[in-house]
Amino acid sequence: MAKSVKKKVEEKPVIVPRVKTEEEISIEKKLTALYTLQQIDTNVDKIRIVRGELPLEVQDLEDEVAGLETRIKNYNEEVELLEKQIAEKQNSITESQAMVKKYEAQQMNVRNNREYDSLSKEIEFQNLEVQLSEKRIKEFNFKLESIKGEIEISRKDLEERKGDLEAKKAELDDIVAETEKDESNLVKKSVKNEKLIEDRLLTAYKRIRKNARNGLAVVQIERDACGGCYNKIPPQHQLDIRMHKKIIVCEYCGRILVDPEIAEQVNVKN
Repeated sequence: MAKSVKKKVEEKPVIVPRVKTEEEISIEKKLTALYTLQQIDTNVDKIRIVRGELPLEVQDLEDEVAGLETRIKNYNEEVELLEKQIAEKQNSITESQAMVKKYEAQQMNVRNNREYDSLSKEIEFQNLEVQLSEKRIKEFNFKLESIKGEIEISRKDLEERKGDLEAKKAELDDIVAETEKDESNLVKKSVKNEKLIEDRLLTAYKRIRKNARNGLAVVQIERDACGGCYNKIPPQHQLDIRMHKKIIVCEYCGRILVDPEIAEQVNVKN
């Protein structure tokens, strides 16, 4: 009788996916929210980069215009003061000359030499006052002409700066008009997304972003390296990052690290 041969059927092991704990799910949500926020803020940064340094140039020109206007105002106040001082000295000369005439008339009717000498001294004093006032008037006029020259130069500079400011503002307005709607929508998304992140994490994110190059605070692993500073990440750290058991930062640059899976999920949503 032929013996029946029983074929052994090799059973393949069934791989049961690991069930994530609530803590891991919570960390994953936090990382997803942080990476989403980073992508939104990065897009806002790109829009602002398009504007370049125009806002700063506009601000500098506005400050320069304000400075020139203040300078001209101060010059004008100084001119008014000098003109007032000149008028006062001219009045002083008129008064002194009137006194000289008065004393000269009195000299015609003196009774003795003592009175004559006393009047002569008064006349001499008044003449000295006239000379001093004339000297002061010359000094004031010289300074006045100098200041008027400075005012003329400042006015020309002011007109040039105003022209530059108008041109820069028009250029900036054109760029803002093109990007304002997109930026506004992104900023709203950023604010909305911030509410999904706890204060402690959000504060850390903003601190890292402020100090990091290109404003990148949350980066994904790229070719086994940090996507921010490009230093290699040890395999064990990469495993920890993929497990989502805790939030891990790059030991070299301090950026928050996410695995490609989270990055892909966020990019698909966006």
